[in-house]
Amino acid sequence: MSAIERTDVLVVGLGPAGSRVAATAASAGRRVVALDRRREPGVPVQCAEFIPALLDQEIEGLGAVTRQRVREMMTFVEDEAPDIKPDFPGRMIDRAKFDAALAARAAEAGAECRFGAAVEAVDPDGTVRLSDGSGLRGEVLIGADGPRSRVGRALGRINEHVVETRQITVPLYAPNEQTDIFLSADIPGGYGWLFPKGEVANLGVGVAPEAKHRLKPILDDLHENLAVRDRVGRRVFGHTGGPIPVGGMLDPIGRLDETPVLLAGDAAGLANPVTGAGISAAVIAGGAAGEAAAAHLSGDAEALPDYAEELTELFKPALDRALARRRELLARYREDQAPTPENLRRGWIAYPEYWAA
Repeated sequence: MSAIERTDVLVVGLGPAGSRVAATAASAGRRVVALDRRREPGVPVQCAEFIPALLDQEIEGLGAVTRQRVREMMTFVEDEAPDIKPDFPGRMIDRAKFDAALAARAAEAGAECRFGAAVEAVDPDGTVRLSDGSGLRGEVLIGADGPRSRVGRALGRINEHVVETRQITVPLYAPNEQTDIFLSADIPGGYGWLFPKGEVANLGVGVAPEAKHRLKPILDDLHENLAVRDRVGRRVFGHTGGPIPVGGMLDPIGRLDETPVLLAGDAAGLANPVTGAGISAAVIAGGAAGEAAAAHLSGDAEALPDYAEELTELFKPALDRALARRRELLARYREDQAPTPENLRRGWIAYPEYWAA
């Protein structure tokens, strides 16, 4: 068996969370090795590619990865006239370029970013085993490896509830600056979306896992409905999809033997259980995790508990509200009562009912 490679901070995953961990810890002077099974950052894209304006405060240079600006949200509840939320600023990005830029910044900060490094297992002592037979171990291990995190699973922190998604890219006949949301009892445990990217748009659907077999027909119906109205073209330029964690925040710190472990991004369950949005939380949590790892290695005994407390304060109230709204809707299906338009509005962020007690 080959010798175990050692480093200060070992990061599994080089999406937005992992790249931010790597950049932040390396900037603090720590040796960082970051691994990702993909051959190149952000590919394949498994994302609707919308980010809120909040990220402008966290990341510089977003203009280089922006496809277009978004100003408002339009929500369609069943066949009713749409409701407009005018103040919903954000950006539609090129997610592959976004991830590549973050990984490049991590490398510039001194992190060693290794793509095409597939993790096979995480041992009980925190050693990470790769598919080529090699092993690595960090003084601190960070799991930023998505909703089905191997690092999280080794800790017993598992995203048990997910939404399954399917998305296509289609021609957009009437470019606009809004995101379209489609709420219907016929989309169980999720919603449909049309997100503009200039002359094309991301058109997608998310559903509860038990309805996964219906993803394609639901999306096909939505596509046809929009094509008939000359909003989009029938040509499909690409497909993507994947799971999104919707079970709420997991405990983001733990230990594997003597190795302290932190989780960030989807691995920590930080995606919103209603919207599925997770990029902003991943970026923020990744930066905080990198800072915590560096501080811990400098002797700060409270750095890791402080990380968990920071994530709890920043994200848990919103995640808990979203989780409660999601459970309310799912309960209707379990009771064989399709959600009414009123139920659907209470379950979506654009409506005052969502924010009521």
